Amino acid sequence: MTSDITSDTTKRHDRRVALVTGATQGIGAAIAERLAAEGATVGVNGPVRDHRMDAVVRGTGGFPAAADVSDPDAVTAMVADIERTRGPVDILVCNAAYMTMGPFVEHPDDDWWKILDTNLSGTVYLVQAVLDGMRRRGGGNIVIIASEWGVIGWPNASAYSASKAGLISLTKALGRELAPERITVNAIAPGIIDTPQLQVDADDAGLTLAQMHEEYAREIPLGRIGRPAEIAAAVSLLARDDLTAFVGQTIQINGGTTRCRT
Repeated sequence: MTSDITSDTTKRHDRRVALVTGATQGIGAAIAERLAAEGATVGVNGPVRDHRMDAVVRGTGGFPAAADVSDPDAVTAMVADIERTRGPVDILVCNAAYMTMGPFVEHPDDDWWKILDTNLSGTVYLVQAVLDGMRRRGGGNIVIIASEWGVIGWPNASAYSASKAGLISLTKALGRELAPERITVNAIAPGIIDTPQLQVDADDAGLTLAQMHEEYAREIPLGRIGRPAEIAAAVSLLARDDLTAFVGQTIQINGGTTRCRT
């Protein structure tokens, strides 16, 4: 039996338009770089256009796509501008996230909802905005960046964990709903990854960033925390337009800390 999946990965996303949210640093920047290296024209999203966005745009040969994903009107306007100038979005990567940490009973209401509005509602707004274009194209790929904490929960991260658990459930539901239209929806639940966001963890634990890295690494069977490039590699796989049978799944990339069905 022969496979429909080509072994040539160098330009697997050639002539495709990708939108990566939260792409000005960390995991998002690595995803943008990976998709661009494989031929995609990448929209680099962040809440505002700044020097970090411009640096990723230059590095990927992509284009700026500034919008606060928690604002549905801003998301709609951003996607409309992309469609007008670049064409419909073929690959949507929902990576933008906001996190603070603290005891559940002390978490301010407005900050709780900012986390949910950014991480969960923002993803909903993005998917809604790109769907018409994907349908006109006859298909597309949506990759949602969830979190290991959405699978197992985490102390002092109740809002963040709840938002990421919601993304995993959303992935399952949308995967089923959109698969008949050749629009795949899948998620990645990263474990501890070496990104600037780890400073929030370190501050909550009263440790330096280096100490936080060491603390997490001790609990990981692999013996180290993950790298943004590893998440980007998985995104590239889930964004393939010849892998349409992969639907509604959550890939856990965590060095072996969590081994369960989602």
